[in-house]
Amino acid sequence: MICLLCGTAFTAQAQQNEISPERKRAIDSLAMEKVRDLSRYISIIGSKDTQFSEANRVIDRATELFAPGAEMGVSSLSRDEVIYYQVREYFKRLMALNYDQVDIKWFDIQYISDLEQQPDGRYVGVITVYQRFEGRSDDGLQYKDTTKKDITIFVEKKKTQIGGRMIDFWDVLLGDVRVVETTS
Repeated sequence: MICLLCGTAFTAQAQQNEISPERKRAIDSLAMEKVRDLSRYISIIGSKDTQFSEANRVIDRATELFAPGAEMGVSSLSRDEVIYYQVREYFKRLMALNYDQVDIKWFDIQYISDLEQQPDGRYVGVITVYQRFEGRSDDGLQYKDTTKKDITIFVEKKKTQIGGRMIDFWDVLLGDVRVVETTS
């Protein structure tokens, strides 16, 4: 009898956490919007035209897109190793790059894996992006690469209080940004 009750409770919880096709489309759209926001934030943070105070404000906004503990991968054509940094540290390092001009553009942003429900009730998916990085110095130093990156997407049900009522909603957070390959 206890097993039957536990099984029924688990089934009810799983059904409550299922995402309708309409809701899934809205969640997919929100995930893509957050990735596009991240792309804009990275361009602003990396640009040498951005004032220090503005870059720090954008770092705060960009960090809010991520799940706690998320890491960003950094690669280079001059080494095989990919180095991973906590998100905020990555943004600080990006802001401090030793170039006089930095251009970072993301393109071909697309889902490569559909959202899959995990045992904890969250959904996880992956979005792939290509990043074109160009750094130039006034003394002629120039570096360019294109990096394919996979961004883990977490979708979880949360609650908020609005007008004294508890409301359930689905939220999207970005996870680790993993380097897949770097080319010239």
